[in-house]
Amino acid sequence: MTPRRSHSVLPGFGITFGFTAFFLCAIVLLPLTALVMRGASMDLARFVEVVTDPRALASYRLSFGTSMLAAAINLVFGFVIAWTLVRYRFPGRRIVDAIIDMPFALPTAVSGIALTAVFSANGWIGEHLEKLGIKVAYTPLGITLALTLIGLPFVVRTVQPALQELSKDVEEAAETLGAGPFHAFRRVILPAVLPALLTGFALAFARGVGEYGSVIFIAGNMPGLTEITPLLIVIRLEEYDYAAAAALGCVMLAISFLMLLSINLLQAWGRRRLVAARR
Repeated sequence: MTPRRSHSVLPGFGITFGFTAFFLCAIVLLPLTALVMRGASMDLARFVEVVTDPRALASYRLSFGTSMLAAAINLVFGFVIAWTLVRYRFPGRRIVDAIIDMPFALPTAVSGIALTAVFSANGWIGEHLEKLGIKVAYTPLGITLALTLIGLPFVVRTVQPALQELSKDVEEAAETLGAGPFHAFRRVILPAVLPALLTGFALAFARGVGEYGSVIFIAGNMPGLTEITPLLIVIRLEEYDYAAAAALGCVMLAISFLMLLSINLLQAWGRRRLVAARR
């Protein structure tokens, strides 16, 4: 007897997989391959010299360090904001929910100009912080602030659906069995939303590593101090040193891939733990 084929709105696996492979190759793999090939056109000694230059190393530390810090900050506060929006009803909730998406809609350069106007030495907040000895604009702190702003929606929007799927009855059952608030959070809530949290962290981190527009205005762009790697790549392009720009891009690509791969493995681990806990 011939097995019954399940109905599908879209064409079969062969066609959809072929289109997926073609689209990914054309849009993602070909440009990345071209970048790698351009960087590989340099001889090894020159490549190593470019990517290990003190100015380049300082830019790596700044770009990846501030992106990691900003993503970690968003991991905490993004969860709190998502929790507030999902679990509570209050006046102005829809307005707050809409404000979360503002960094998506604003051009990044506008975000950078706004942050600089607010946190510069003569800005609304910056002038008061200066009196306390806290300098934000034109420092790594300002870069972290900009990356936190543009990365926040990624965490909130990935955690919200996970919290909406988490029934409040589960928490109430844990409390009925004698679990305290912290124990219920650690053993019930956190495992359920951990994969979403890691996804949001990965998206915020990836967005921060490649950010340019909102950072250059508040960074000050001082070589070795507040110069991010994307800016250094643009500088090399303006110098018509395309091979050096490609080499720096290859380093960023490799480090970003390794870090995102590690985060994806953590996500898979979190999902396996969640499935095991539900059995």
